[in-house]
Amino acid sequence: MVNAPLNVLLKGITFEAERINTYTLQAIDGGALPAFTAGAHIELHLAPSLIRSYSLTNDPAERHRYVIAVKHEVSGRGGSAHVHARLKVGDVLQVSAPHNNFVYDEGKHASIFIAGGIGITPILSMMRRATALGRRWSLHYTSRTRRDAAFVAEIDALAAASGSEAHIVFDQEAGGVALDIAAIVARASDDTHVYCCGPLPMLEAFRATTRSRPPHTVHLEYFSPVQEAATAGGFEVRLAKSGRSVAVAPGKTILETLLDAGLPVSYACGEGTCGTCETTVIEGVPDHRDVFLTDEEHAANRQIMICCSGAKTPLLVLDL
Repeated sequence: MVNAPLNVLLKGITFEAERINTYTLQAIDGGALPAFTAGAHIELHLAPSLIRSYSLTNDPAERHRYVIAVKHEVSGRGGSAHVHARLKVGDVLQVSAPHNNFVYDEGKHASIFIAGGIGITPILSMMRRATALGRRWSLHYTSRTRRDAAFVAEIDALAAASGSEAHIVFDQEAGGVALDIAAIVARASDDTHVYCCGPLPMLEAFRATTRSRPPHTVHLEYFSPVQEAATAGGFEVRLAKSGRSVAVAPGKTILETLLDAGLPVSYACGEGTCGTCETTVIEGVPDHRDVFLTDEEHAANRQIMICCSGAKTPLLVLDL
């Protein structure tokens, strides 16, 4: 149930912006790493109980390295603090193979990218791929100040090389204004694909203004949850493959309960944003708390994110 992580070498650390560094990872033997597609992420194993997902920012054509950007979130859950304080060049780290929940559509249409803060990281990889394919794109990127904005020089270079437009605004500087997401989306033709990644208010505004668009043209990725994990407990989880049953006690998530029972399950973010712990539901009704599954998938009740979701029925039977 758990894929073995890859050993990689931390080849370089680069300052990109206020509290944001990039980390370049290479195979120990210098060979090719598993391929990835634009918008993909990897899970970085920092400690036995500390696994975090980070988007790959580099060109998917590159097989010799992975490049991630990590913002030190002072009030975060410890992952970014660990990365900034403890990792050093030459360290051997463990990462997962790349996964992609935020796929760039490579069709022959235009794309509009909307990014806020560290949400530029998966978008940057998409811009590189779009440029390589000769696709039309435009970027609307907002950051608090110039010091907080990462990859500005690279963005400008990509825009110049492709003849694309890159609009960068700094909403907390003098004269700064917030992105008008509704106006940006309203100008997009029906066949244009629109992408958004950033803080929760931006994503909620994006969801609201894209509800009437063709669903296949709308793409977004959350970095943080919109509600608390389900910890009320008081239900049973039966594992169809192993034949075991566990009781989820009040104060515990399904994931915590399974780990306490010594069961090996895949997970990373612990917040329902990355999709690593997605599990098939055979019987029962989940109490969905994630932002990974769509509204339609929530209604179908065939999948659950065990890191944060609970149960609305006394029994959940999972394909584990």
